Amino acid sequence: MYTTRIRVLVLFLLISSISNAQITDLKNWLALTSASRPPLENLSFAKQALTKNEATIVQNLLLADKQTGMLNDYGTQWDNRLLTYGNYQMPFYYQIFGTKPADGRSLFISLHGGGGTSAAANDQQYQNQQHLYDATMNSLEGVYLAPRAPTNTWNLWHQDHIDEFLNIIIQLAVLKEDVNPNKVYILGYSAGGDGLYQLAPRMADRWAAASMMAGHPNDASPLGLRNTPFAIHVGALDNAYDRNEVAQQWGTDLDRLQVNDPQGYIHDVRIHAGLGHWMNLQDAVALPWMKNHQRNPIPKRVVWKQDNRHHSSFYWLKVPQNEIISKGEILVEYSPSLNEIKILENYADSLKLLINDDMLNLDKPITIKYQDTVIHQGIFHRSILNIYENLSIKGDPNLAFPCVAFVKNNQIVVEENVTPSLNSMKDFD
Repeated sequence: MYTTRIRVLVLFLLISSISNAQITDLKNWLALTSASRPPLENLSFAKQALTKNEATIVQNLLLADKQTGMLNDYGTQWDNRLLTYGNYQMPFYYQIFGTKPADGRSLFISLHGGGGTSAAANDQQYQNQQHLYDATMNSLEGVYLAPRAPTNTWNLWHQDHIDEFLNIIIQLAVLKEDVNPNKVYILGYSAGGDGLYQLAPRMADRWAAASMMAGHPNDASPLGLRNTPFAIHVGALDNAYDRNEVAQQWGTDLDRLQVNDPQGYIHDVRIHAGLGHWMNLQDAVALPWMKNHQRNPIPKRVVWKQDNRHHSSFYWLKVPQNEIISKGEILVEYSPSLNEIKILENYADSLKLLINDDMLNLDKPITIKYQDTVIHQGIFHRSILNIYENLSIKGDPNLAFPCVAFVKNNQIVVEENVTPSLNSMKDFD
């Protein structure tokens, strides 16, 4: 008995010393300029196992560094209301309504209409969008932000660069105006509505809710909206491009999806009688409707249908960029009570399951199933590198995951970015 306690104590002290050294090493790495930092994946301390408390410390350090980098890169651009990404520029306007809540402000991103027309016409639509919902926002709370599309093409709101701009906007709004990343809403009118049909499902892990006004979905699918409340507002007489009929069809599709999955696919579809493309602001009810919802960044069930504009991560799932298939579908769920993850559908040869302590108990064995077959059961370990890779793109602490289970061909599971030699110590109980 005494010998066993001594062994436990020795192992505990050894692990603690290793972990404390890891945090020191991380601080030393962060103290270097970005240009002089060696790649974190090449440093052994980044792959050594962490405890839950250590992972929290690491996450805070890495988040602070990420946010400092965002302010260095884009802080002045935000102040000047003009963002640059690659060869594109996005002017934007915003104003703040109401008193800031204790848990942070809301953010409403509002996309203007126009599209394949002159720059002057799109400028007018942008200016109109800036104050389109002022009367409604006066009774709400939040940052109302209207960006100007970088191009004047028909698909001005669903080209590849739009996703990158929105990612930048969300992170800067959090830093500059204390926006709560779980209270980010997106809406759009006409061509902005076209973009909403596309952007809402493919970036669903960023939105608390989304509202489409007077647009057309083109080839978009509602499947990814499982955890994102979605409103549709179209005039009953808005028959150009069959907007009214398509909106009704989406309503039917969302009804069917919700019947089959009652915990998901919250929606509000309104076809406004007697109105055409302009709905006399009857669509403004979408803003308070959205405000009733907050994002759950780690939903227990995720439906991911890949868009033509590829995203490598979605909620707590990830697929290597070179293995993404347009229109590919993944359906995965987890159970805290069973401490398990079940893969129900998966097209990808390589699927990464991102796991944090708010989802499952990382200090006990986790079961992973493909459909009804157990393909793995064991402890997964937290690492600095996993947290870093999660935060490096979206900078969202709610989407930080210290553990990664790499699933190959729905058969083999290995953990990623953890030094194997330390696993036996961390498994000691």
